[in-house]
Amino acid sequence: MFDPARPFRLLVTGAGGFVGRHLATAFEAGQFGDGELIPAPGGFDIRDADATADLVARVRPDAVIHLAAQSFVPRSFENPRETLDINVFGTLNLLQALQANGFAGRLLFVSSGDVYGLVPDAALPVDERRFPEPRNPYAVSKVAAEQLCLQWHRSFGLDAIVARPFNHVGPGQDSRFVLPALAQQVVAAARKGGAVIKAGDIDVSRDFTDVRDIIGAYAKVLRKGRSGSTYVVGSGKERRVRDLLATMCHIKGIDPVVEQDQAKLRPAEQRRMCADIALIRADTGWEPVIPMERTLMDILEDAEEHQ
Repeated sequence: MFDPARPFRLLVTGAGGFVGRHLATAFEAGQFGDGELIPAPGGFDIRDADATADLVARVRPDAVIHLAAQSFVPRSFENPRETLDINVFGTLNLLQALQANGFAGRLLFVSSGDVYGLVPDAALPVDERRFPEPRNPYAVSKVAAEQLCLQWHRSFGLDAIVARPFNHVGPGQDSRFVLPALAQQVVAAARKGGAVIKAGDIDVSRDFTDVRDIIGAYAKVLRKGRSGSTYVVGSGKERRVRDLLATMCHIKGIDPVVEQDQAKLRPAEQRRMCADIALIRADTGWEPVIPMERTLMDILEDAEEHQ
């Protein structure tokens, strides 16, 4: 049984990604408690069942945070089989490896708020009681992987918890995602003294949370979450992309023309979204603390460093 009060070995899949890098920083700062962080090695492919089994056998973890995933929604439309192979069958490989090695610790599976699909305005904010209705292959893969983990909990007693984070943002995020993509254009416009910014549908709203707050939620859930539970993770606030873009422009002192780029529009677009974080707050005491303006400043600084 996982005991967070004792030193523990934490295996993290997908440790080289956006979230994984921030998780490593938080772990080093002691946010997860006393233990050793063991990231899956570079080049590790969760689709390789033998490699996954060898990794678990070598590490013998006391806890696992499963981050490894194909997480870019447009990519999941382009290549749904790849997304399912990584997100569903990769998770199955991990579960079988843990079982084969007598794992008795805690598994935190990181899913996504995208599993809820198209939610009517009257049903907002979204909590754990809402039934998922995924509208893209990525979200489908996450629902399936969630249920695999929870089936292992029901059938074999695995101490598994599911986190459903909503949009998390911050420095180091791939520029394919909306806020870093806009930040790059804002920085470029500031250098040119004003320009046109091309964007998708910026009148949608989302529940954006700083990735460092999201990591804080994972630390709390790992220590205090209830086994077999699913937790919505977000800010509990609804923010329009247009307003966040305006804030970034204000920070950089520019007033550019914003034009819609049809190539950036997504199919099956959710107009509004907001999370209800009452359950995770009640069970673990977690809530986000980083102001959005601080997050946007850090995203802009990161964009400047990479131009």
